[in-house]
Amino acid sequence: QVQLVESGGGLVQAGGSLRLSCAASGRTFSSYAMGWFRQAPGKEREFVAARGRIGASTYYADSVKGRFTISRDNAKNTVYLQMNSLKPEDTAVYYCAARAETTSWNSRDYDYWGQGTQVTVSS
Repeated sequence: QVQLVESGGGLVQAGGSLRLSCAASGRTFSSYAMGWFRQAPGKEREFVAARGRIGASTYYADSVKGRFTISRDNAKNTVYLQMNSLKPEDTAVYYCAARAETTSWNSRDYDYWGQGTQVTVSS
């Protein structure tokens, strides 16, 4: 069982930056692949980024590649999403998720979810 709690969302102007954090409970954090997803009003949840259990394997949606960076600190049981050059279309509720296998872009593959944190980018 893993519990995830996101933080770091807020209101930012276009071009600005935010760093989201996702703190995980449990002593087996390093055995989970971690992902970030987002959901805008009236839209389906979409993949943003994912990072493997061990090592530097990372994956990004084309829409955020070059602007967002996912990282993890297994000693702190935390995964981060650094978001730079934010655009109004990045406005959404951002969720972190965990799965006890390799990374995936498919939200259905993830076993555990946080409650989400709102990110609003003004133009």
